[in-house]
Amino acid sequence: MDTKNIIAAISLSLAIIVIWSLFFQPSPEEIKKRKEKEKIVNSSDAPSIDTNEKITNLSRKEALKLDGRFYFENESIKGSISLNGATIDDLIFKKYKTQLDSDQSVTLLNPKATSNGYYIESGWVSNNKNIDIPNNKSIWKIEGNSKLTPNNDVTLIWKNSQGLTFEKIIKIDNQYLFTIEQKIKNDSDKIYSFYPYAQIIRTKIPEIIDFFILHEGPLGVLDDQLIEKDYKDILEKKYSKNADSGFLGITDKYWLTSIIPQKNKKFRADFEYNEKFKVNYIETDSYDSKPNAQISNIVNVVVAAKEVNVIDGYNESLGLKKFDLVIDWGWFYWIVKPLFFLNDYFFKLAGNYGIAIILITVCLRLAFFPLNNYAFKSMSRMKLVQPEMARLKEIHKDDKMKLQQAMMQLYKKEGINPVSGCLPILISIPFFFAIYKMLFVTIEMRHQPFFGWIKDLSEKDPTSIFNLFGLIPWDPPSFMIIGALPVMMGFTMWLQQKLNPAPQDEIQKKIFMFFPLFLTIILAPFPSGLVLYWTANNILTMAQQYVIMKRTTVKTAS
Repeated sequence: MDTKNIIAAISLSLAIIVIWSLFFQPSPEEIKKRKEKEKIVNSSDAPSIDTNEKITNLSRKEALKLDGRFYFENESIKGSISLNGATIDDLIFKKYKTQLDSDQSVTLLNPKATSNGYYIESGWVSNNKNIDIPNNKSIWKIEGNSKLTPNNDVTLIWKNSQGLTFEKIIKIDNQYLFTIEQKIKNDSDKIYSFYPYAQIIRTKIPEIIDFFILHEGPLGVLDDQLIEKDYKDILEKKYSKNADSGFLGITDKYWLTSIIPQKNKKFRADFEYNEKFKVNYIETDSYDSKPNAQISNIVNVVVAAKEVNVIDGYNESLGLKKFDLVIDWGWFYWIVKPLFFLNDYFFKLAGNYGIAIILITVCLRLAFFPLNNYAFKSMSRMKLVQPEMARLKEIHKDDKMKLQQAMMQLYKKEGINPVSGCLPILISIPFFFAIYKMLFVTIEMRHQPFFGWIKDLSEKDPTSIFNLFGLIPWDPPSFMIIGALPVMMGFTMWLQQKLNPAPQDEIQKKIFMFFPLFLTIILAPFPSGLVLYWTANNILTMAQQYVIMKRTTVKTAS
């Protein structure tokens, strides 16, 4: 009975996450086997990509003035591309603000001359050291149109003294996709071999959440295998893999920078750190540039806010596989992603993201209504027979064997299975975790209001019980901000405990009394949308449990 009570309490609280980490995360042996499969592969003849340069500390404004530039803009993004290396190093999301009450848009990419440089390069390399090839310091010239829009492409030209003309034709769609067509025209009488490449460079590790249910850092899908590397992994060891298909990039919680090789071309992908973090690929089959002929290659670049519909759209339109995994749906992909679409439907229906969370919580409770009924009936009957159980313990306090026999007879008489509530709860745990995961990793909840004081469901409740939720003119320190919504969640959890059978052991009883307070403190800094979900779930659980308790009787109690 004690085990059942513990599982019931934990499954309806934040400790669902702990259960997930214990039962569903890969074991050390599994992790070791995966690492053994990730072999370093450098057997191709493709040359290395050597584009190192010193890190400087110019401000972003100063760095943008250093180079010649041309500008781009569409409905979703704006920024500029440096003519120094033809580098995409200035990108702003027009629809997303840094803070709810701010007019400043989110900036993702920064020039290489800043301390937090984050940029994308593309080009060609060769094993022939005598060929003059444009690099990250070469100055390109604009030919024709000088502003990049969905209706206007920009063409860049760079020529050497050996009769080679390098050309980049850059296109942009109305969302987050850059298409770069790279060409080489050979007006010499010699044959040269080239390898196309693209790379993402990030100067330093950004501020990350560092929470086990969310991956932030280098990732890719190479030959249908998802590769996720933490920044510290790359610091310790370079990762390389030859692949026939896929993509690679760097992901933040809400933002993505990715490069996608041309289809049907083999390439080597590298995740490495060499003064800067680099995620790059180079095609492993050479392009032979013959006299009076032209070679070309296409690289797609997606720098996006990780909107689910947009990411899924690129997965289909670019002919990719598993591009949607840049959103960290996790092990329960088959539950989490459908839950998102259901929640998104409710959001469009209700017009309020908080209402959508409540509605999807109701759906979840309805889906598990029969299972929970079964569990709650068992718990209710256990609670009603507690006086009889206490009497038996007093009678047989010196004989454990007789006590166990008497308890089994009582269970048989009343038709009670003391562990009957465990299975339904265990089955429902993945679904409760899935909705938590869905709300945590998707951008759609960002800056969405609920009602009253909750202006942003992706942020913690801004009020605090220590200044009576704003009635006292005092701003408590951050560790003392325990808002009204977390307090409500803790209170509903405390009420829910009152409906459950009380543990017979005094120590367990004290632990359970402290549990709602503990979770209130733990959940206080969590996004308000998650706390709202737990609060709504607690209320619905109590309502169902209360009705069942009123209808449940036992022979002993009559």
